[in-house]
Amino acid sequence: MKDEWAVVLDYLKHGHSGQSRSYAVAQVLGEEHFNLLEIIPREDITLKSQDRVYIGQGKRDDVKSIVGRIEPVKLTATAHNELSFALESLINKNEKKFIDFFNNSGPITTKQHQLELLPGIGKKHMWQIIEERKKQPFANFEDLKKRVTLLPDPKKAIVKRIMDELEGTEKWYLFTSPPKKDEF
Repeated sequence: MKDEWAVVLDYLKHGHSGQSRSYAVAQVLGEEHFNLLEIIPREDITLKSQDRVYIGQGKRDDVKSIVGRIEPVKLTATAHNELSFALESLINKNEKKFIDFFNNSGPITTKQHQLELLPGIGKKHMWQIIEERKKQPFANFEDLKKRVTLLPDPKKAIVKRIMDELEGTEKWYLFTSPPKKDEF
């Protein structure tokens, strides 16, 4: 799945060390599907962390081309540090999408539920969430935390889950697209 917009994690004005030619590159995170990409900005554009850039089809003002998806281990130290902040910001911006996950998630198998794939959520929390959402859907993260006792921070659990999925080693993918077999 392709993203239309991305958040800049790091901008390398002179590119990577060891590049045969020196040109600027940026490492970005897709806003909707959380694809990690490397892009080449237009020559007259300077980007900075947390800038929002259009990467979809059609005319791109800031982006000359998309090099392709990159694996998390290829992120620069700066990009790696910015990743969790960018994810948390995107989760805050799209709170309804993630609350809908808590309101609508279902079983994956007869023994496992989607909610249990979130770090810190076991059977006890899963059943509490299911019982509470039957009474009334959760309105937001605060409502979720108020109604489910001792629930770990749901935003941090989602950030951790997305980061685990980006590593490409998960069996089930809730928020990202699994890497293609020939990727990474």
